[in-house]
Amino acid sequence: MVFPFVRKEGKIYYALFHREDHRVWQGIAGGGEDGEMPLDTAKREAAEEASIPTESNYIRLASTSTMPAVNICGFKWGEDIAVVPEYAFGVEVSSEEMKLSHEHTEYRWLEFKEAANILKWDSNRNALWELNYRLEHARTDSAAVNIDSIKRFL
Repeated sequence: MVFPFVRKEGKIYYALFHREDHRVWQGIAGGGEDGEMPLDTAKREAAEEASIPTESNYIRLASTSTMPAVNICGFKWGEDIAVVPEYAFGVEVSSEEMKLSHEHTEYRWLEFKEAANILKWDSNRNALWELNYRLEHARTDSAAVNIDSIKRFL
């Protein structure tokens, strides 16, 4: 899951994408290929689905989730695979102009509250909340996303 963002006039705007197949609003989503690591997958999917340069500044979020495999289009899972992991990232972009793939009918730039209100999936809302929190509190360094420190709360 990737949420592009742009800073403009002291505000942060997030790009959400309307899926052609499910008719829902979400971040950029896609599955790993041939043993890709999550960040490599995020960069490839963002480039394919919205023409975001792979050298852009990505922020790995601590927000992770699982999705029912039956809800994911375009991938064939074995019968024993019920859920697949979902990793989340933010990516700062320099332009609000994006070239969409066939997977999306449109995109919108929205402030956090409006974006959170139209997202379909709870996991998307949680990841977007985390990204917004980190950006508003200047907590985007890798130390801010220390999974081991989060585990003590589980």
